[in-house]
This record gives sequence, structure tokens and C-alpha cells, in this order.
Amino acid sequence: MAVYTSISEDLFKEVLTEYSIGNYVLSKGIAEGVENTNYLLETTDKKFIATCFEKRANLNELPFFFELMEHLSEKNIPCPVPIHGNDNNVLREVESKPFAIVSFLQGRWPKKVNAAQCEEVGKILAQMHNAVHDFSSARENTVGIYSWRSMYIACLSALDQVESNDSSNNIRYSKIANEIEKLLDRVEEEWPKKLPSGVIHGDLFPDNVFFKGDSLTGVLDFYFACTDFLVYDLAIAMNAWCFESNAEFNITRARRLLRGYNKVRPLSDGELKSLPILCSGAALRFLLTRLYDALHQVEGALVTVKDPDEYLQKLRFHLQVKSHGEYGL
Repeated sequence: MAVYTSISEDLFKEVLTEYSIGNYVLSKGIAEGVENTNYLLETTDKKFIATCFEKRANLNELPFFFELMEHLSEKNIPCPVPIHGNDNNVLREVESKPFAIVSFLQGRWPKKVNAAQCEEVGKILAQMHNAVHDFSSARENTVGIYSWRSMYIACLSALDQVESNDSSNNIRYSKIANEIEKLLDRVEEEWPKKLPSGVIHGDLFPDNVFFKGDSLTGVLDFYFACTDFLVYDLAIAMNAWCFESNAEFNITRARRLLRGYNKVRPLSDGELKSLPILCSGAALRFLLTRLYDALHQVEGALVTVKDPDEYLQKLRFHLQVKSHGEYGL
């Protein structure tokens, strides 16, 4: 979530004439995240989230995300529901960009994660994986393993363009990039060939899960959902939920996350064996996208740039793990 595209009050009022969801009250840009422009939109009926799709969004793929959210909602997964306009379409164009409105979820994302919340996240992730067994659509993982080397090369190219700039950040980014290549070689070599697959969330970070206390109230931001190994989704969650702010691994949180998942969808021996390399790959994926975004910032955008070094430290940790037992199972 970020604000790249400014939508005025008058424009929101105009857009709302295409819906039957009440009259405009207020709108507020949401600066957290890095991908799309998001606004909290309040009408005389209720609150919504309005999104302009930016950067990596592919117009042809957006119906997949909306269909997935509707499917999950029908399976009692608490997630945003796309709002259809008076023309029955979810997608329209605002400021020359794809635009949609979805329902608002109650609760807040946890600023300080605890073990009980991790167990709830494990459960809901497994419930989502069970819920998509009869979801017929599929989508390639555009930031999956086959994209990482080209992303790495794009980072090197960007670093070359600022080579004369001796800022501390550019020097640090160059050091990170130099270390990535050998780590990328190892992850590619050890990546599993065949595991249970299906539609995954792909971005289950704490700011994409809402709670009231320790009770999970909703999962949001499905715009990285794709078809991949189901346990890779769990590996992404491990990286997002089971480390301290200094990138130190928290085995108690990991044990509860895995326990919650395993209660609902027991992991196979092959999935357990592959967990360390999949966790390594998940860390590498976010290391690369954070480095790429840091080197390709949009001038004037209200966006929080996230430090890639955090995921370099996590990647180093995972590559030292010999078996899934070191994660607490």
C-alpha cells in the first residue's frame, strides 16, 4: 500500500456516482507498503478501501484477484469483497489507471506480533489453502524463482547508473548486491521441483492481517496471489512473522505458526524437508524486491522505502538451517 496517484475529493465524488454505496464523506491516502495507491474511503453508508493499481499490476490479471476474493469470502475466509458498480463491473479507470473499491475490514494489524497471533495466522493460511482446492483460475507467480535473476540484473544496472554517487546507501546497496549472486546460485540449485501447489496469498505480512486482540478478523491485499507451492506461502509467512525487529529468529513464534497451520492442513514429508530452502527463497524474493524498489524510487510518491538488509540477514539465517526441526516442529 502506498500513494503514487493523487485522487481529489471532487474526483472521488464523481467516481461514487458510478456506485450505489452512499455519498462521499472523506478519503485518506494510506502510505504504508510499496505497490499500489490505496485510500481509506468513507461514505454515508460505510467505509471502503479504494485502490489505483500501479507498477507491477497487469490489467488482464486483475479479474483473477477479484474472483479469488469473492471465492474465499464464499468459503467464510474473512477478506475484502470487491464492490460492483452500477454497471456490475468491479474494475474501472481513474486518473488513467485501473481502479477498484473493496469492502473495509474491522480490526488493526499488529504492530508488535505475539505467538498467539502467529498460531492464528498459521490456521487462516491453511484454511485459505484448503479453500482454493476448487478454485479453477490460476496465475503465474511473476515474482517467483524464475524472475529473481532478471530482477538481480536490473538492480546491478541501476547501481551502475549511480556508480559515481558515493552516498552511504548506494555503497551499502552495492555490498548487498555483491553478496546476492552466490546466494541466488545456491537457492536456484536447491529449489524443489514438485510439491503440492495451488493458489497462494504470496504476501502475508503483519500489515495484511487484522486482529482484535489476538482474534484474527481479516486477511487483505491479495494482489500478489498466484499459483505456487502451498508451503512456499508458509515460508513467506515464516519470514514475515517469526523474526524480531533486529532480524533475530523467534522460534516460539515459528513453532506456533507451524502448529496452527499443521492442525488445519498437515504438511507432507516432502514439504517439511523443503521448508529451509523455501524459507531461503522467500527471504531472497523480498530482499530482491526491496533492493529493486530502493533503486527505482518514484519521485514525489508518498511511499515508505523498506530496508533490504533486513532480508539479507534472514536469508543468511535460513541457509544455515539443516532441517525443519530447527524451526520448532
